[in-house]
Amino acid sequence: MADELELLRRANPVPVDGPHFGDGPLDHHAERQLNRLLHERPSAPRRRARLVWGLTAATVVAALVSALLFTGQTTAPAVAAPRPLLVQADSTPVSLKTLAERAQAAAADGAPKLRKGTHVQAWSMGMSDDKPPITLPEERIVRWNADDSHTEIVVATDPRHPGRPVLSGEGELVEDGHVLSRQSYPPSWSDAPPQSPPPTDVTRLRAYLQEAEYSKTPLHTGELLHAVASLLDTWTLGARESATLARLLADTEGLKPLGQVTDRLGRRGQAYVYDGSGARRMLIMDPVTGAVLGLETTFTKAEPEYGVKAGDVMSYSAWMR
Repeated sequence: MADELELLRRANPVPVDGPHFGDGPLDHHAERQLNRLLHERPSAPRRRARLVWGLTAATVVAALVSALLFTGQTTAPAVAAPRPLLVQADSTPVSLKTLAERAQAAAADGAPKLRKGTHVQAWSMGMSDDKPPITLPEERIVRWNADDSHTEIVVATDPRHPGRPVLSGEGELVEDGHVLSRQSYPPSWSDAPPQSPPPTDVTRLRAYLQEAEYSKTPLHTGELLHAVASLLDTWTLGARESATLARLLADTEGLKPLGQVTDRLGRRGQAYVYDGSGARRMLIMDPVTGAVLGLETTFTKAEPEYGVKAGDVMSYSAWMR
């Protein structure tokens, strides 16, 4: 597992000023190593955790204590449940209209280009069939090949605590960088969103996202943000696609600018929030390029039956190039 962890470290180096992965492209050596890792056959298949929405910090602690007792592990692992992101108090909010104008200017030369595949760090509520639910951090890298086949690797890791053990979806303590799954998929072709390339026209992009959600009616803001997450879990947007998305979001009702935040990978962004039924969604966008960096969902009211308090993080995704 050390080789796999080191691969991800090389692909996304941890800077000396904080425990986070970078967001730059892979170098040639790291790409070769990544391709080798992605195409190796795993020694045994691992069951993927299912996502759920309603789990308590107490459950995470209970799973942690149980894991410590039964494994003899004495080093505290990286507890996955993150605290909500905080907006910098003295920062000036930037309107989505202004951000969209910046994104349009940044996209003038067309670089970087659109790329199918994704690199995302996610914290989410999860459970298995026979273990208590826990919050787990995972890093997922999807790469598409020239013949339209693709590979996916999912690793248990928490960039906030590099090198420390991590709780897996099965309630086990695993090494930082432990491979949860490694899959290769045969060639597949689809012209349906989100598999088809996203358009660079706002009207067409809105229809694209609506189709991706299998909706016959225009999406409300919460549904739209869900569709954006699905898009970013499939494609790494280029400059022009990010600018189009920024223009679309600028015309979306209910997204309010809050100010500057530092995301969980150490990147600075502008925060925009939407308060829906029972949940608040915070979109984090690059202040220069308008690219979506992350999306955080928190509970806005307590769910006593699950032990959930208002303000608890339900899920978080951070997308990288």
